[in-house]
Amino acid sequence: MTYLIVALLAYLLGSVPFGLIMARVFGLGDIRKIGSGNIGATNVLRSGNKVAALLTLIFDAAKAGVAVLIARAVVGEDAAGLAGLAAMLGHLYPIFLRFKGGKGVATFLGTLLALSFPVGLAACATWLACALITRISSLSALVAAALAPVYTYFLYHKHGAILVLFLAALIFYRHSANIRRLLDGTEPKIGKK
Repeated sequence: MTYLIVALLAYLLGSVPFGLIMARVFGLGDIRKIGSGNIGATNVLRSGNKVAALLTLIFDAAKAGVAVLIARAVVGEDAAGLAGLAAMLGHLYPIFLRFKGGKGVATFLGTLLALSFPVGLAACATWLACALITRISSLSALVAAALAPVYTYFLYHKHGAILVLFLAALIFYRHSANIRRLLDGTEPKIGKK
């Protein structure tokens, strides 16, 4: 029952659509009607408002991080992993938006940072390095997600790597359209409106 409560609360926290909230706060309208239609930070950035995009990134990462840290403090390490997974599922399939959510990159990174700061830092550094080189957010996310289970195995523990592998698989699944565009050479670059 305790784990069920942890999962439910983390899912609800993960379901909070900060991209949509920031877009409304900054008067950008419904973010789902511009760019990719996604509720994440990259699409908020396509509106041209860098502050709104940065806040979306921070809050989408923080909601997962907070869920993980609270679950760990109150219940334990197993609950922390469960909370990260549930928060991620909440972001991808939010009950508040009829289960049509974002792609989960910031939420994924927030989960990693809270589960194991060195793992999260390595994944964030991977995303940043790839983004600086390619200027393509989705490719950077996919590279970071692909390497995150390896980082987890060596910097956290092997059981955690199984969870992170599942989370990374969700990232790849949610980026299936991006992968097709990457293969076609039509994926937009960071900052393109």
